[in-house]
Amino acid sequence: MNTWTIFKRELTSYFTQPTAYAIVVIFGFLSTLLAFTLGNFWGIGDASLYGSFFRFHPLLLMILVPAVSMRQWSDEHSTGTIELLGTFPIKLRSAILGKFFASALIWFVALLLTFPIVSAVTYLGEPDSGTILSGYIGSFLVCCTFLAITTLVSSFTRDQVVALIASVAICCVLTICGWEPVINEIRRSGSGQAVDIMTQLGIYSHFFDTTLGLIRMTSLLYFLGLIAVCLVGTNMVLKSQRA
Repeated sequence: MNTWTIFKRELTSYFTQPTAYAIVVIFGFLSTLLAFTLGNFWGIGDASLYGSFFRFHPLLLMILVPAVSMRQWSDEHSTGTIELLGTFPIKLRSAILGKFFASALIWFVALLLTFPIVSAVTYLGEPDSGTILSGYIGSFLVCCTFLAITTLVSSFTRDQVVALIASVAICCVLTICGWEPVINEIRRSGSGQAVDIMTQLGIYSHFFDTTLGLIRMTSLLYFLGLIAVCLVGTNMVLKSQRA
């Protein structure tokens, strides 16, 4: 019940400010623009949407996701409501989960609103709907992972700009270290062990599997494990600050 209360409060705060609307519109516009330009949507005839649409998602999300959730706890610190929250009969983990679920719903809506490109593919051909759905699941898992990272980072500081910069930096490292062009460069240097480590640590290799319709257990454990570690870490940081 406490989680639901915080969830509704946080969701209301998102939609009473222009930030959520702006991020949803920007993500939809940029993801579609990249699909039709760099993704060469018309030229490659990509029915699965990986080559033209999904492969750009982590690159967009590593910047846009922290912009939504950077204020989660830094705002509570700067306004002093973190101390007020401690006087309420609400468990800290309920507040963390409520805020996290509210942010995740914003991104679920943002992904959902990219349906026109799916409609276009369906109209023009006969795509594998299961593969497309899997790609969306992968994108949502990336969203939730970046949200959890930003939640943890924002718990350390009262400055939203600091939270944004640090979160983007971490998300960029996780994304780029598994990005195919970077992996290929490392592979050319002959360091096979480094390639294996970067592939396992990077977001892209796990995300890539989902865009092919393969939701592997290792990938699920990677995403869910990272989310859990960040949320538990947030709980520990906030508890130590309230002590």
